[in-house]
Amino acid sequence: MNNSKKIAAIILGAGKGTRMKSDLPKVMMPLNGKPMIRHIIETLESLGADKIITVIAPDGQMVAKEVAPYETAVQEKQLGTGHAVLSARKNLCGFEGDVLVIFGDSPIITRETFLKAVQKRREGYAVVVLGFRPQDPARYGRLIMHGDELKEIVEYKDATEEQRQINLCNSGCMCFDSSEMFELLGAVSNENAAGEYYLTDVVGIANRHGMKCGMVECSAEEVAGANTREELALLEQYLNARKGR
Repeated sequence: MNNSKKIAAIILGAGKGTRMKSDLPKVMMPLNGKPMIRHIIETLESLGADKIITVIAPDGQMVAKEVAPYETAVQEKQLGTGHAVLSARKNLCGFEGDVLVIFGDSPIITRETFLKAVQKRREGYAVVVLGFRPQDPARYGRLIMHGDELKEIVEYKDATEEQRQINLCNSGCMCFDSSEMFELLGAVSNENAAGEYYLTDVVGIANRHGMKCGMVECSAEEVAGANTREELALLEQYLNARKGR
């Protein structure tokens, strides 16, 4: 376990805005007058992140320009979320500390929540996942807890009837110990229906290696993502309500 107090962040920003019916990359869609990804960058700056890396698509020059002077890593092929995070491995060479993994279309997670995840990670967990309880758990992956420990994340389609009754869901956002992160990601396989490397598999892998995983809960509004223009409009409402507008 590392004892460094440094914080790095990897923002996954390689998604296309197809469901937004826009030519813009998804993370460049405007939210309250600025690109979604700018909100995340500003939050990370406010908590004093030591390193911010954005994973972009091969044609992601527009995103690279938006996040400059911060670094980018190119995900050559979209082979899943685990693969996307691995794309940033070189950028974190020699880094010791906590690494936040953030989806670029979840732009309104607060500084306090990120810091809570980091704090929890520093209590001796290899991985900490941000969980939430949506009104409609629908298709979200479920967090399988055993006391204070997170045992696995089960995708909705793979969940048993009993597991589907669980309303604690995976937001996608995680915090890792840098010293174990890439070893865990390297153990993720793509033997699944989609042939993709899922970031969520790291929890089961960590548990099998005798490492502890934990969870920090936040509100459903805070981790809301935007895949469509309707969802983007909802995010604006949440943001404005938070600012008391």
